[in-house]
Amino acid sequence: MLLSALISALNGAVAKLLSETMDPIEVVFYRNLLGVLIILYSIKKFKVKIDTSKLHLLFLRGIFGSLAMLLFFYTIATIPLGEAVVLNKTSPFFVTILAYYLMKESISTTTFFALIVGFLGIIFIMKPFGIEVSYEHILGVLGGFFAAAAYATIRKIKNIYDARVIMLSFMGIGMIIPFGLFLFTPFVQFHLYSNPTIWFLIIFMAIISTASQWFLTRAYSLSKASIVGVVSYSNIPFAVGFGVLLGDSLPDLYTLLGIILIIIGGILVSKSNKDNKKVENDN
Repeated sequence: MLLSALISALNGAVAKLLSETMDPIEVVFYRNLLGVLIILYSIKKFKVKIDTSKLHLLFLRGIFGSLAMLLFFYTIATIPLGEAVVLNKTSPFFVTILAYYLMKESISTTTFFALIVGFLGIIFIMKPFGIEVSYEHILGVLGGFFAAAAYATIRKIKNIYDARVIMLSFMGIGMIIPFGLFLFTPFVQFHLYSNPTIWFLIIFMAIISTASQWFLTRAYSLSKASIVGVVSYSNIPFAVGFGVLLGDSLPDLYTLLGIILIIIGGILVSKSNKDNKKVENDN
């Protein structure tokens, strides 16, 4: 999850650069198109079997993940990168709620406390008292909910489908939806670009985002959704770092305090996970 968070932050920075010359829905389409080609090559080289008993869950994972990506890329293009990432990071809270109610996962006192600490960290980084809540911000939180629904769905199909098949459902639908919007609505226009820099960034983003999705899928397949969700908070300080490299100002005192709180939350979650495994082994 740490690797996924780091690569995801880099992916957001690249998407921010591309959104200066491309429609964010175009970015989603090309990103997923190249991602599908990468996954299909991997499946062709190392074949997998597809169980048809849970195709509806596989389809739901693709729908939820695609909607989350579309909303995330839209907020990246319309509001500052740091704000967009923070809003997207509301997903771990939704993951914890969904995991508790839908999958009956228990949440220890330490994990619950870590969620509170992480939430306070997000507040300090986001500084909501200084942000005007807009339509774009609401869409950002909605994107976090769809991301959480996608992550929770992975838990249901982790033992049925290969990680590449799960990723293919997400990227395939994430390619179909933007193309459908282009065909049947007047709001999306696709263009052919001759600038090699744009295509380099698109290819680079497709490669790193595919790697990020693979790490993310494996993380949610190997551990509790609530545990992995909290670790995903590390995406925020990574995004802050890339923002500084892109020209953003250095983090202020509130932002630094938020990062520290998120790190503390991650340590508490790691300790809780270790203690749970110890109890399971003792039993």
